[in-house]
Amino acid sequence: MTVTGAYREGVGTTTRRYWWWERRRSVALDVGLALLSALECALEGVAFAGDTGLPVPVGVVFGLLAGAVLVVRRRWPIAVVLVAIATTPAEMGFLMGLVGLYTLAASDVPRRITAVLMGMSLVGTFIVTYVRLRQSVSVQSGDFGPGDWYVPLTSLFMSLGLTAPPVLFGLYIGARRRLMESLRERADSLERELSLLADRAEERAEWARTEERTRIAREMHDVVAHRVSLMVVHAAALQAVAPKDPAKAVRNAALVGDMGRQALTELREMLGVLRTGDPAATRGAKVPLAAVGEAAAAAAAAATEDGPRLHEVETLIGQSRAAGMTVELSVDGEACAYAPEVEQTAYRVVQEALTNVHKHAAGAQTWVRLAHRGSEVAMQVENGPSDGAATDAGLPSGGNGLVGMRERVLGLGGVFVSGPTDAGGFRVSAVLPAHGAA
Repeated sequence: MTVTGAYREGVGTTTRRYWWWERRRSVALDVGLALLSALECALEGVAFAGDTGLPVPVGVVFGLLAGAVLVVRRRWPIAVVLVAIATTPAEMGFLMGLVGLYTLAASDVPRRITAVLMGMSLVGTFIVTYVRLRQSVSVQSGDFGPGDWYVPLTSLFMSLGLTAPPVLFGLYIGARRRLMESLRERADSLERELSLLADRAEERAEWARTEERTRIAREMHDVVAHRVSLMVVHAAALQAVAPKDPAKAVRNAALVGDMGRQALTELREMLGVLRTGDPAATRGAKVPLAAVGEAAAAAAAAATEDGPRLHEVETLIGQSRAAGMTVELSVDGEACAYAPEVEQTAYRVVQEALTNVHKHAAGAQTWVRLAHRGSEVAMQVENGPSDGAATDAGLPSGGNGLVGMRERVLGLGGVFVSGPTDAGGFRVSAVLPAHGAA
């Protein structure tokens, strides 16, 4: 919580209100000013009683009552100014007039009302000052008295001096107060917006972490599932032919070793990319939320650059043939320059489709077709019905292969279709744009 929010919460919930005052010091200030004004008006009421022939106690009480009106200046500033204007002919209430005009100008009273009351106070002060100065000058004037300009000019200066300064100062304080309130509201609004942005940044960071975990799981599945599936197939073949054909068993054992080394190499590369993309994570350091998405993107880009390419499909098919699968490869068109993520996705689609054939259709004949069409590349892997005489390798299936392929292809703006064929086999087809999705 900010200082402004804490202040407002304190004012609104913990500070005791005294009628129309919000703070105790405001009560003390207004009561003190009212006492000073009442004392001033009471002293000036003595002279007023002497001039009008009223009893002195009446003039004092009148002055006390008139001056005490200043205590309600915050609640009814217009009433205070009207009382000050009404007591101007009695030459009392100067403090009340000054403070009342200041409070009126600083309040939220419409400016037209403030201007009218200021004009009334200015005219009243000018008239009273003019009359008193004219009487004083006529009594004291001799052969060298002041000119005709003295009385009106002096009256004008005195009325302006008693009216303009408190009004101008009140306008300044009122504008400053409204500006501070506007800044507080803006600060509260910015605080809410920052909180919302922080929540959104946390959501984006969580989304980036989820996407990166999904990508890593997909890559691990592609690497481990295919290599290990081939290793299991070769191990089963090794077990079957070892007593009969030791030479073939040796070849199968060598293939198993090659597959294991390739799987380990790809896993090391993947883990190395993850460590490079987020070095602070290995040290237990706290990573800023804004950097999570960038680190994930950098790791994904690095993994894509170092990933397999489309021309390695022939090697991939050769490994499946070595495992006993009958695979035919056909390529239409001339290969073009594809984006790295497109080539890697195409390779992974073929790889996962062949892995599924090893798992679910052992001994089935398989056809792999690649078509280069300039602006896109298409691939199709289709297998016939499973050979019932083939030995089931007992490979487990997590059901994520087709889901991962679909996510890869759709993520690049491509088209993915899979399903059984009329001949009892299974077909996987995908079309990818040459440069991936924007």
